[in-house]
Amino acid sequence: MTVVVDYGVNNLRSVVRALGAGGHAATLSADPEVVRLAERLVVPGVGNFGQARRNLATSGLADAIRAVAAAGRPILGICLGMQLFFETSEEGPDEPGLGLLRGAVRRFRTGMSVPHVGWSAVSLTVAGEAHAMLARHDARGPVFYYHVHSYHPVPAAGDAVLATAEYDGLFPTVVGSGNIIGAQFHPEKSQQAGIDFLSRFVGWRP
Repeated sequence: MTVVVDYGVNNLRSVVRALGAGGHAATLSADPEVVRLAERLVVPGVGNFGQARRNLATSGLADAIRAVAAAGRPILGICLGMQLFFETSEEGPDEPGLGLLRGAVRRFRTGMSVPHVGWSAVSLTVAGEAHAMLARHDARGPVFYYHVHSYHPVPAAGDAVLATAEYDGLFPTVVGSGNIIGAQFHPEKSQQAGIDFLSRFVGWRP
């Protein structure tokens, strides 16, 4: 069973519905023991990094997510959920991230409007083309996903960048290492492309 982690932020039930649209049952849970025993986890989220990190700590969900990661089971982070996987974020500098991925989350440095909102083409990197979940993802040409964000990940290791998009320059929009993968975009808002992305995650065996 896929468990979607409920840690008191927005946009959770839409992820459950998007998984269901692809034919995949999912449970939304705030119970650390349910999360700890999950076959695979999705950590979505829209909101503030600092508050979300505090919610994870006080609820016991941070330790449960780390336990699933340590067990080698697949974990997908979406938008804020993905950002929480990193060590630090400029949005919440006083709150450490979960540390599942090395690196930081930074605000866009651009003269363009922030947040970045809209559909952007997502292109695999060399590491992404070799990734079991993403292989041939863009074989038929560019795939577009819906983004809404002011911050983006900056992984410490170059091979943790699995796909990029562009907003006044390239930024990482799919990242991962081992059994951890994260998307800056919102699959649940990305129509069939997003449903397909979530289905790839459900079928992925790290």
